[in-house]
Parts: sequence; structure tokens; C-alpha cells
Amino acid sequence: MSERLEDIAATMVVDGKGILAADESSGTIKKRFDAIGLESTEQNRRDYREMLFRTDALKDCISGVILYDETIRQRAADGTPLIDIIKAAGPVPGIKVDKGAKPLAGFPGDKITEGLDGLRERLAEYYEMGARFAKWRAVIDIDSGAGVPSATAIDANAHALARYAALCQESGLVPIVEPEVLMDGAHDIDTCYEVTKAVLLKVFSELFAFRIRLEGTVLKPNMVIAGKKSGKPSSPEEVAEKTIRLFRECVPAAVPGIAFLSGGQSDEEATANLNAMNAMGPHPWKLTFSYGRALQAAALKAWGGKPENVAAGQRAFAHRARMNALATRGAWKDTLEKAA
Repeated sequence: MSERLEDIAATMVVDGKGILAADESSGTIKKRFDAIGLESTEQNRRDYREMLFRTDALKDCISGVILYDETIRQRAADGTPLIDIIKAAGPVPGIKVDKGAKPLAGFPGDKITEGLDGLRERLAEYYEMGARFAKWRAVIDIDSGAGVPSATAIDANAHALARYAALCQESGLVPIVEPEVLMDGAHDIDTCYEVTKAVLLKVFSELFAFRIRLEGTVLKPNMVIAGKKSGKPSSPEEVAEKTIRLFRECVPAAVPGIAFLSGGQSDEEATANLNAMNAMGPHPWKLTFSYGRALQAAALKAWGGKPENVAAGQRAFAHRARMNALATRGAWKDTLEKAA
């Protein structure tokens, strides 16, 4: 694999594939395991991720895998490092490097992502371990009545994303720049549009200020979508039209690809919305996916923590990965879900 940032980024957003976000923190994976009545032990976490990484769909549909610090150090049941299993299948291994979103002092309801201290040294270690990209998530909530997000929160998170991106590129790692405007609130789709616009404009202003080579980055944003508590679900056509219009306003064509997060959408909703965007193409950038729960939920349920269910879990994962791979080409149809 070439070591040029531009080539690594191009591999991450290659046609017909997307990124598996398997970087759930210890707290998040515990919640997922609690839902299937499974204890979150190191071995159970390892067995679950090994099941995903040994699925044929990893070779056919996945271009990159985001790992958590524990996972990048783990070995499979047979002693093979998990990162070697991923590399053998073809995807680029990556690593989540932020330390999570914490309340922003002085701004109730706003959050700031921590983890810049010591990041240069951690990136050097991850590079040696075989990672070739990293991920940092900024979290922007919307609560218009409470004045959330504040301009200060947007500025602080954009600045942190740019500092992180600069350290990544210095270390030979492609930064996934993830400013997530949450869809948890009661806001309508137009409010999401305006907030996401303010966030993206600020993020790219900071990336330019920090001399980031955009050709060696991947953007991982939210789609423009109504809040879950709004009671106004957005159709795939509306999500696609508004998201593409916004990104043409805000995202430079030098960015090779946009790998959308699912952000709490259902499995099929995340696929349908991505498909609708690609059906409107061509676009200045590749449009793909970087899904966590929306790729894994069915697989986790089918597996249930039981060794005898590994094949069923792998089938469920392979199906979702294939559906999303089709969506990157605008070739998905809901009839394919029923056929499966």
C-alpha cells in the first residue's frame, strides 16, 4: 500500500466500498452487549470483532476499519493480531484517537472533545502498529431554545479538529474529520441545515488555517436530517437534496470523499439516504459510508454472544455491508432487503 496520504485517502473512499466503524468505546460496547444480555469482557469484545473481521464482506465491501485502542492491540483466538486479519482482507486499518466529548465549561448543553495532549506520541505508536488513518469526533448538539450550539462551541471544536488533523498528517496518518451535528433533538431539517452549514464553514476555515492537505483527508459528517424528536421524519429524497445542496456550498472539491455517519438512523434508513444521494450524482467527491451501529446491529443480534451463531452473525453483517456498498453506487433497492 502506498504511503502517500492522498493515496491512502483514495483507497478509503474507493468505489463500491465503505468504512466499518468498530471503534466503540468500552462504555458504548457495554450498552450494545447489555441489549443482548452479554457481559462486556475483553474476550467477548474480541470474539465479536473477530467475527466481523473474518467475514468475506470485509474484502468485498469494506475499504477501512476504525479500531479502538483495545482492539488494535488484541489477537484473535488463534493468536493472529486482529489488525493483520484486517490487512489481509484488504481494508486500511485506522484508529479512534479522541478521548470523548466532555461538557464545555461555561456553556451548558455544549460539548468539547478532549484528547490533544500527548496525541503526537500516540499517533506515532499507532502508525508503528499499522494504522494508516485516525478518527476524531466533534459533537454538536442542537437545542435552539437553550442557544445550543453556541458559536464558541463550534469554534472550539473546529479548532480542535484542525489541530488533530495537522498532527495526523505530520505522523503519516489520514485524518477522518468528524464534525457530528446530532439528530437527537426536536429540530426540523432546515435547522439541521443551518447548524451543519455553520459547523462545516468553520471546520474548513480552521483546516485551511492549519495548512491541512485536503486531498489527504476524509470528511465524516452527519446527513442533513430532522431531529428524532421533531415528529417530522425526512424522506430519502429530501435528505439527499438538502445534504448535497449544503455540501456543494461548503465542502471543497479537493476533499476526495465524504464518508457519512449514520448518527442514530435505522439500518435501512441510513442505506436509503446514502443511495438517494448517489443516485443524484455525479458529485465532486465520493460519497460513501462510515457506519457503526447501522452496519452492526443486525449482526450483533444474530450472534447474541453464542459461538454456534457466528455464521448467522456473519451473514447478517455481510448483507448490511452489501446493501450499503450498493448504495455507494446509487444501485440499492428496498426489494433487495426483502429478498434477503
